[in-house]
Amino acid sequence: MQEIDLRSDTVTKPTAAMLEAMMAAPTGDDVYGEDPTVNRLQDMLAERFGQEAGLFCPSGTMANQMAINVHTHPGDEVICHRLSHVYNYEGGGIARNSGASVRLLDAPRGAMPADAIRSEVNPADSHYARTALICVEDTVNKGGGAVQSLEALEAGSRACRDMGLPFHLDGARAWNALRATGEDWTRYGRRFDSISLCLSKGMGTPVGSVLLGTKAFIEEAHRSRKVMGGGMRQVGILAAAGLHAVEHHFDRLEDDHRRASAIGSQLEANSAVTAVAPVETNIVIATLPEGRPAQQMVKHFSDRGILCSAFGPNKVRWVTHLDFGDDALENVLEVIETWS
Repeated sequence: MQEIDLRSDTVTKPTAAMLEAMMAAPTGDDVYGEDPTVNRLQDMLAERFGQEAGLFCPSGTMANQMAINVHTHPGDEVICHRLSHVYNYEGGGIARNSGASVRLLDAPRGAMPADAIRSEVNPADSHYARTALICVEDTVNKGGGAVQSLEALEAGSRACRDMGLPFHLDGARAWNALRATGEDWTRYGRRFDSISLCLSKGMGTPVGSVLLGTKAFIEEAHRSRKVMGGGMRQVGILAAAGLHAVEHHFDRLEDDHRRASAIGSQLEANSAVTAVAPVETNIVIATLPEGRPAQQMVKHFSDRGILCSAFGPNKVRWVTHLDFGDDALENVLEVIETWS
């Protein structure tokens, strides 16, 4: 039986059409800004998201860390949600790379309400760290793939601009949010001062993220990318995968969401599962009763050829993706029925 891997949407393999596009891509030295395929990807995404410029990066973590590095100075403070990827899963990079501290906001499923943002901004007093940046994540990984309310994002954007603070989007799965809401990409993107877009999650590319912002911001980001070791050379073969994914893999995200919803419904019907986070996109998180460790359920699935992830002491996560089809879905649903 072929193994089914639902640990993350990063486990996908390039499609035949994507590989063909990669092999046909014209290349140049991107450190000199001379790779035509990279430049095309950067320019296309900047235009579509209402930003001035873009910068191709090896990973979403690097793109986020570069943005934080440009927006802040050592000793400044970054406000983000307690569930956020930039805080939980980037190796303490805010402190290590930028010398900034973090103030954590808490609201249901990773939400960042404007009133909560305003309440956490430090006064202009030398006793306090200078609040320098607000980071929001969409969708929220630890929130079960929760989509940020468009109204809340608009209000948060206005609040940040009223206070003269930059508003950064960790858009690792913004594609899923946009597919779920049907929001116009340009209107969505103009709410933010910088955006990190990951291409190697739901979009199915082998590697890469693009950081977007003003021309001046991206010029500074070039410096941060260089210092962090992210300058690459004939990288158009990777950027071509991103171009292909944007044109061919966005609409099909709806299939991932449908399959995740089916998994969530089956888990909700299982009496040995305490709760399932509302399934809005491609992430499913189930909570087990106290005393039932997550690894027990992970092993139950692994023994039956399905990989999933412990996401806390008694939480388990499944992530649907490009390489997970309806036949595999039926197998997963059958295994859920056997969990007791």
